[in-house]
Amino acid sequence: MSNDKVIIAWREGRVASAPNLSTVEGRLYSYNLLIGETTDKGVLVYNYTSGGEYISQTTSCHVGKARRAGEHTLVTPGEK
Repeated sequence: MSNDKVIIAWREGRVASAPNLSTVEGRLYSYNLLIGETTDKGVLVYNYTSGGEYISQTTSCHVGKARRAGEHTLVTPGEK
């Protein structure tokens, strides 16, 4: 499955996975790092980009895709 399809599945509340991106129970993971989740506060995307707490280029790209997928709140990792 493509990363774009995993992001769509996450936004729709479905389980999906690609080699380095997966979703389960409303949470989106880049490798094993939580980068997004659906909560009672809405959709949260954790800022693991160069403007936040950078981890890797791949994770940064995954965060970018999650951000482009729709309305969300960008959160500094560790805050909820």
